[in-house]
Amino acid sequence: MIDLHADLDLIRQAAIDAGALAIAEREAGLKIESKVGGSPVTSGDLKVDAMLKDRLLSARPDYGWLSEETADTAERLSKRRIFVVDPIDGTVAYMKRTSWWCVPIAVVEDGEVVAAVIHAPEVDETYVATRGGGARRNGKPIHASDVDTLEDASILGDARLIEAPYFADEPWPSMRFEKRNALAYRMALVAAGAFDAALALTPKWDWDVAAGWLIATEAGARVSDHHGRPWAFNRPDPRQTSLVCAAPIIQPMIVRRCKNVPLST
Repeated sequence: MIDLHADLDLIRQAAIDAGALAIAEREAGLKIESKVGGSPVTSGDLKVDAMLKDRLLSARPDYGWLSEETADTAERLSKRRIFVVDPIDGTVAYMKRTSWWCVPIAVVEDGEVVAAVIHAPEVDETYVATRGGGARRNGKPIHASDVDTLEDASILGDARLIEAPYFADEPWPSMRFEKRNALAYRMALVAAGAFDAALALTPKWDWDVAAGWLIATEAGARVSDHHGRPWAFNRPDPRQTSLVCAAPIIQPMIVRRCKNVPLST
């Protein structure tokens, strides 16, 4: 049987060390390249990825591996448990020396996240959760907000999302939108009640959202795609169709308004 606390201890320390390594690499001078599609990848991303892969798989050689900076293979599909890692979520923020980047790591067992950490080094915040064990930030329990209306709700996302011509059946009230670079960190902020929801209507990679899924749900938030469908992990296509991560009362209000928005692939 999996020892969730041992796995959490492992990935928590690995994420903290990864954040320190990323900062050291940035101070030494980054090499920056463009990936297919134009998004940047730095020498810091790659060094952190290599460190995490070596450390985590050395400790758990029977686990599989899925990471943004490692070529994906079908081998992970044969594993009951895998690590899901984004070495640096929010690379642009990391490059620009702004605060909103993090290191998310999740352990997935039989398609479900069972242990997770999101470490944000620049703001000295470490979010953790285990299945059934609640969520914590820097050792203290966190909870999603108890907001019960969308009026003036605080949303992490692009305000232009709700300008699309799909919402005539039920218009949106006035809401407050802000942006943060790292998707995992946005979900952690919803888990902690600092924001009421995080919204994205396009597909998101598992390495960006797996850790956030567990931390948010263990904090009492609800997470689904924008049609209200639940997520599963370690599938051949490691993406979720979209993201609605929100306080429990308003999450169905958001999903209801998104019913006419097509599902992307």
